[in-house]
Amino acid sequence: MVPFDFQPRTRVIFGRGWADRTGQLARELAFTRALLVSDPGLVRAGHTAAIQQSLQAAGVGAITYSEFGENPDSAMVAAGARFAAQQGIDSIVALGGGSSLDCAKGINFLLTNGGEIADYRGYGKAAAPLLPMIGVPTTAGTGSEAQSYAVIADARTRMKMACGAPGAAFRVAVLDAELTVSAPARVTATAGIDAIAHAVETAVSTRRTALSGPLSHEAWRLLSDAFERVLLHPSDMEAREAMLLGAHLAGMAIENAMLGAAHACANPLTARFDVTHGVALGVFLPHVVRWNGTVAREGYTALLGAPRRRARDMEPAESLARRLEDFTRAAGLPSRLEEVGVPEAALPELAELAAQQWTGGFNPRPFDAAGALEIYRAGY
Repeated sequence: MVPFDFQPRTRVIFGRGWADRTGQLARELAFTRALLVSDPGLVRAGHTAAIQQSLQAAGVGAITYSEFGENPDSAMVAAGARFAAQQGIDSIVALGGGSSLDCAKGINFLLTNGGEIADYRGYGKAAAPLLPMIGVPTTAGTGSEAQSYAVIADARTRMKMACGAPGAAFRVAVLDAELTVSAPARVTATAGIDAIAHAVETAVSTRRTALSGPLSHEAWRLLSDAFERVLLHPSDMEAREAMLLGAHLAGMAIENAMLGAAHACANPLTARFDVTHGVALGVFLPHVVRWNGTVAREGYTALLGAPRRRARDMEPAESLARRLEDFTRAAGLPSRLEEVGVPEAALPELAELAAQQWTGGFNPRPFDAAGALEIYRAGY
């Protein structure tokens, strides 16, 4: 069996209405003046003001920062750290999707340890303690609230960097599905595909363990049962809760098992052609599953379970790939690279970039530029 060192650092609170008690949780952690990192859409929706009011009612000062985009980059994080340095904060509350949560972690690195975010690429490079944080996700996608990594794009190259440290884990994660209802339908869809990809890739990664496997499998069960329901019935709160919890468990699985070739192929597409991460994963994940089929058959069989196999499919990889394609169709998302404006001539360059992505190193089938090009061509 694969050895592991499991160190849970995050208190997880799951239930409707808990976001309103963020201030109470902050006081329990002795927060007195917090930076509230929240994206502009949540400010407009009123969620940011509600969390700010909760903090202030508990006697915690709250200063909002929202000057960042969908894929936070090194320049946005640096600007956030400069802003935070003038505010006298002792803590951070992150509200939003993965962009907000990752941006908050990036700001924390620079505020407490200085330098540039690229200095923290990898794991454990922060010498000084980071400020305590609370994470409140508003989408069922990245599972960043369950991880000690921040994923930040390089402002120059647009390629993503994973920067991790034990102190980058949230002290508390508040999973309140009521906050996900206001998300636009496309955000719900792309975030959901991201979470599903996390469950699938962690289930067969070379880093998977006896502990991460059940997290991946339960995440898949919750997400695969609820994804189409939440698309058809956005107000179905049980489906919303299943998606949010499934995304969190998949995030825990990432923390303990890493990812694979689908993420390695998706990241250059976002960097070079500004394709939304969840859209890119929807294109690649079925083809990666088929590409891995010869070496990951047992893992895909365990993930699907006998009752979930399609009778007409002989191989579990094909069965799973077709199920994933069903999700993409149900979400109304593109399924081919040509649909998102990627020229065929760009595939070799994209494949070279994909081969440099850290996630590809954990794929069950050895992954290089030649393999990436096979996957890109399959998805064209």
